[in-house]
Amino acid sequence: MAADDETSPLLGEREGEATKTKSNSKSKSLFFSPSTLILFAGFIISLSFSYTQTPIIYTFRVMVCEEFYKHAPPYEGDGDRCARNEVDAGAAVQFAIMGSATVFCGITNLFVAGWEMRKYGPKKALAIQTFFPAIRVVIQATSLVIGARAGLIIMQLSQLTGVWGGPAGYILILNTIVAEITEPSGRTAMFGRLQGVLMLGVALGFVTGGVVAEKFGIKTPFELAAVSFLVCTTYVLSFVPYIDPKNLSSDDKKPKSKGIFGFLSILKVLGSQTMRLASGRTVKHRGISFLALGIFAGVLATGYAPTMIQMYSMTAFEFTSTSNSLLMSVNCLVRGLFLMFVFPRIISFGRRVFKTEDVCEPDTPPDSPFPTEPLDIDPLPAAIGDQEEPPKPPKPVAVTQGAGFDLFFLRWSLLVDGAITASSAFATQGWHMYLVGALLPLASGSAPAAKGVLTEMVPANRKADALQAMTLVEHSATLLTMGLFGFIYSSFADIGKPYLTFYCNAAVAIVAVLILLFSRFPPLGSEIVVDVPESEPLVPNEAPEDATSS
Repeated sequence: MAADDETSPLLGEREGEATKTKSNSKSKSLFFSPSTLILFAGFIISLSFSYTQTPIIYTFRVMVCEEFYKHAPPYEGDGDRCARNEVDAGAAVQFAIMGSATVFCGITNLFVAGWEMRKYGPKKALAIQTFFPAIRVVIQATSLVIGARAGLIIMQLSQLTGVWGGPAGYILILNTIVAEITEPSGRTAMFGRLQGVLMLGVALGFVTGGVVAEKFGIKTPFELAAVSFLVCTTYVLSFVPYIDPKNLSSDDKKPKSKGIFGFLSILKVLGSQTMRLASGRTVKHRGISFLALGIFAGVLATGYAPTMIQMYSMTAFEFTSTSNSLLMSVNCLVRGLFLMFVFPRIISFGRRVFKTEDVCEPDTPPDSPFPTEPLDIDPLPAAIGDQEEPPKPPKPVAVTQGAGFDLFFLRWSLLVDGAITASSAFATQGWHMYLVGALLPLASGSAPAAKGVLTEMVPANRKADALQAMTLVEHSATLLTMGLFGFIYSSFADIGKPYLTFYCNAAVAIVAVLILLFSRFPPLGSEIVVDVPESEPLVPNEAPEDATSS
């Protein structure tokens, strides 16, 4: 028996079996890895939301036109009877009202989705976010049959279902899952890929919705969307990986405020941070606060651009629903391909350029009054989550892995985005708008870059809260830009000069870039001080710099 053991190979057949198992697992992981399943979920959900995006703008113009001619003399002459400044201005106002209601419900939906994630887990929360939109599009299809003013009101009230399920919630949940399953060095690229597949879904949805509306009637895209949302709900429940809500990177140990302050308490993660430098001195760091303000201004500048381009194309170049669908599909297709394939390479190259050599941090002496807090350490995988935490926090990812390039890219992308949007004012032919639609995506990437910077600046245990807070900031800016630029566009349309709104967009984009210039990563070797007791100062007879300066 001993001789048999000594002469027989130790690995033998097991090596061949292991090789086959590895090759099979690689092929399976290519299609069924958590990342692939999440990306495909994002694709089909964004596809479902996009079927009605272009037809709904067209229906607003038609219903406003119907209501206008109820109180105006009958149209006489050739051409489009709805091609009037009064109709264009009225459609802009009504759509701005609906957009504001949508974003307001979306902001509420953020808190609902965050609560659902912590209560039921991201998987069930995502299924809820895809089920209620099916109810919404059924109501909207009914409003199209009624038409005129009553149809407009029903269409706008249908957005109330967005409190329980909508784009804000599902995007937050997908970003949270990505932040949980992706290594820190790959988060920005993965955020970009996720937004890329979302844009591909939007592009295909725009084309499909426009063509279906043209061939089978304006109500058909809404019926198609209802079926598609039910398919998405089934897919999510069947294939999206389960994440235990207890394992979410969220600081649930802190006592939560109640009432309205409880909802807004997540914004605290975007406030100033107390940093302990390598020398032991404490300072206030406001990089994340300026990041949030810059993103708010950036969304304010660019959030209304897609809607404004479509409305301007209908007014200036008589674009139809199909033409606008093609315009937006070109925009989203180029944006999706850019974010999926070009953006990750740009981030990878830029991080290598910005990468600095690791700086050895001095070890903490045994008798040091600065013990390492477990909250400062990245969360461990779920399989070993109950084991003892490492004695030292990891070195700063933001500096050692060149994440400073993410912030650099964010500033320049907003600047170029504003410049291209402003160039729309110079369009004199219809193909110029298609050119703008194709060029705008080349300046995209600000949203995933911002999320990448955000997840590097906050402690590991606050990633979920930080993403929810930043999404709240983005949707608050979208709410404001829908109302503000909707009013500005309507005012300029009344005097026959709607193109002047593009210049206003460019001005706000410049302000956003100026704000982002004040956003910085924490100093190298610094640590975030979390929940420091007031009775035990960090350094005897020394207070934070901001406190001493006041």
